[in-house]
Amino acid sequence: MGSATREALASSKNALAGLPAPALTVSTGEDLFAAGRIIGESAQFRSLLGDPSTDSSQKSALVSGVFQAGLGADALSLLTAIASAHWSNSDELLAGIEEIGLRVVAASAPASVSIESELFEFGEAVSSDSELELAIGTSLGSPAAKVALVDALLAGKASEQTLVIVRHLVQQPRGRRIAELLRIASTIVADAKNQSIATVTLASPIAAEQLDRLRASLGRLYGRQLTINQVVDPTVLGGLRVQVGDDVIDGSIESRLSELRQKLAS
Repeated sequence: MGSATREALASSKNALAGLPAPALTVSTGEDLFAAGRIIGESAQFRSLLGDPSTDSSQKSALVSGVFQAGLGADALSLLTAIASAHWSNSDELLAGIEEIGLRVVAASAPASVSIESELFEFGEAVSSDSELELAIGTSLGSPAAKVALVDALLAGKASEQTLVIVRHLVQQPRGRRIAELLRIASTIVADAKNQSIATVTLASPIAAEQLDRLRASLGRLYGRQLTINQVVDPTVLGGLRVQVGDDVIDGSIESRLSELRQKLAS
């Protein structure tokens, strides 16, 4: 991420923070996602908005001219703020629109809904079925067919927020695999709630009490609440592996055996 993009993303988050809570609706997030897809489909439009040398007032006029009639007032306000900033390139502009859309959708969710957990469960289901993973991830499939498949898999089984997010991701993957799409989205959604995600890999599921103790320990370590995703992998043999962002805490027997083999081979 270039320095221009960091500043643009910060100003976009400030614009989001300036909206009153009632404006942070699923519909506003959907509008941002839809606008991002429209911008992504037009090389000329994307290039103009993503060019750091294009004047902010010109970008604002372009956004207003194209989206005035199609977006809600709050979504248009956010999109104008995002597009008027100076991004390092057009790809990072699209990423910025997506991130703000994700944060809006996250803010709209009731406290009882864990979007990141639902995204994780969907990702686990997809990765366990190679045909399903191909159908959702192939660049040859039509966006409409992918959305229909997502609806068949998630409608009535996940929150409205999760459904909206996954629909968008499969329509605009931008060269990313489905696992990466879901991971990035989950991380942003968690961060929007001032939380992080810990992926815990272990040989078998642990009891709820142990999970609570682990969550509390990690929370003290990282200074924020964590959502814990459990990945069951028999090859771990014993112990567990925890990943939070780029940090990995590996206490598995598998890891210790690997280290021993390396020492013996050296």
